[in-house]
Amino acid sequence: MSDAPRKTSTPASAKARSTTPISQAFRDFIATGWVDQPPAVPRALEATSHCETRRARLSRLFAETFPQCAIVIPAGEPKQRSNDTDYPYRPHTAFAYFTGWGSASVPGSVLLGTPRDGGHSWALFTRPPAPRTTDEFYANAALGEFWTGKRPDLEEVSGLLELGAHDIADFSLESIATANPVAMILEAEITLTNELQLLRSKGTSKTLVKETLEADSYLAQVVSEMRLIKDAYEIDELSRAIAATHLGFDDIVAALPKAIGHTRGERIIEGVFNQRARLEGNTTGYDTIAASGPHACILHWVTNDGPVAQGDLLLVDAGIEMDSLYTADITRTIPVGGTFSADQKMIYEAVLEAADAAFSVVKPGALFRHVHEAAMAVIARKVHEWGLLPVDLEVSLSPEGQHHRRYMIHGTSHHLGLDVHDCAEARREMYLDKELEAGMVFTIEPGLYFQPDDETIPLPWRGIGVRIEDNILVTHDGGLNLSAAIPRTVAEVEKWLKPSTGRATI
Repeated sequence: MSDAPRKTSTPASAKARSTTPISQAFRDFIATGWVDQPPAVPRALEATSHCETRRARLSRLFAETFPQCAIVIPAGEPKQRSNDTDYPYRPHTAFAYFTGWGSASVPGSVLLGTPRDGGHSWALFTRPPAPRTTDEFYANAALGEFWTGKRPDLEEVSGLLELGAHDIADFSLESIATANPVAMILEAEITLTNELQLLRSKGTSKTLVKETLEADSYLAQVVSEMRLIKDAYEIDELSRAIAATHLGFDDIVAALPKAIGHTRGERIIEGVFNQRARLEGNTTGYDTIAASGPHACILHWVTNDGPVAQGDLLLVDAGIEMDSLYTADITRTIPVGGTFSADQKMIYEAVLEAADAAFSVVKPGALFRHVHEAAMAVIARKVHEWGLLPVDLEVSLSPEGQHHRRYMIHGTSHHLGLDVHDCAEARREMYLDKELEAGMVFTIEPGLYFQPDDETIPLPWRGIGVRIEDNILVTHDGGLNLSAAIPRTVAEVEKWLKPSTGRATI
């Protein structure tokens, strides 16, 4: 076992405060009188067959460049929020992708690929349950089962993931690095990363480089690029996440009467959506943006502490993450009063036209950047027609111009999956300049944002922000809007808000 410290005890910050003394009599008493639990009958997770295929593909792709290199993919430990309080635990995306272990995964687990026959033999290392006779069970607030709940035993983990499961105490990075060069997802766990760098500095494990390519970076790149194309399981999970998110948006519409007039009405909107996320899945896939009035012009407004006022537009950018960790990412902009004003409708329909233009180019063979270009062509034309540009339309659309981006500074699309901004370490030629392929899932999310202090904007329009975001699947013959059922046209949105749908009067 490695000598490097791992998180196996209560944080030092908690030890400084008063703790309850433990007597030997207490130890003796608490170690006895427990009912033997029947062994769990593990049932393989739905994702396991897909994960086996993914691991085999990773072995093949990685071994082509770095043969005889071990692969280490940590789940990661909990991250500290304050003192002895952690953020809610989420395993690293790469670990979830190759194991299928999502929200129920055990912190500190590690997936290991050992070189064998031109590929890898895979095994999982995790922390088994603590015997009732150990102090860990009742005295360790960081991971003791008395505090954090029962962990699955190794047999159960092996059955769930269809992977050989071993005690994390038997995982030795030093032994692995002595036998083979190691490539690791470095960002997943800082303790293991520091240990690997120390071993490399001592010469125990070399930094494996081929030409200008480092093994760790190459591993991260390969993993990101593998995830560009979703398999059937992933598409189903994303569809479930979108359906759950639809329910969350319905909850928002129903909560509008309560939010209107409250000094922190945006937090009512955020709260009802987040409640739905916990009911339907694991949590939200990212911090919910509930932006009313001029807050809609702040692209990542997550403070959500403003009022929701009659006559304003409410922009909500939110997505539910399932227990599998796949997430939706949807934005809808709705009129708080139930109907769009003439100006709001004009701006909204311009954004909708841009979204539809972007969707129209989605098909295998088109470049990913063409989606953005199609949306921006509409945005540029609209703001030119409205007299907002200081130059001709052609000048603004030129690479040297881009004046129209003042009103839509962000990109139109990003890949979607286990991460809300998925596949982030893929090369540019595999992302922005990549040809679309069936199985890709990404967002289309144009917007117009007229800042409240922007003198280039007519006074009545200042403080209006609109974004419409959908989740798109590339099919073999075009594209499919997976979130089309969530109202998006002016007529659909206004009907959504009417009392006749069974909701309270707005």
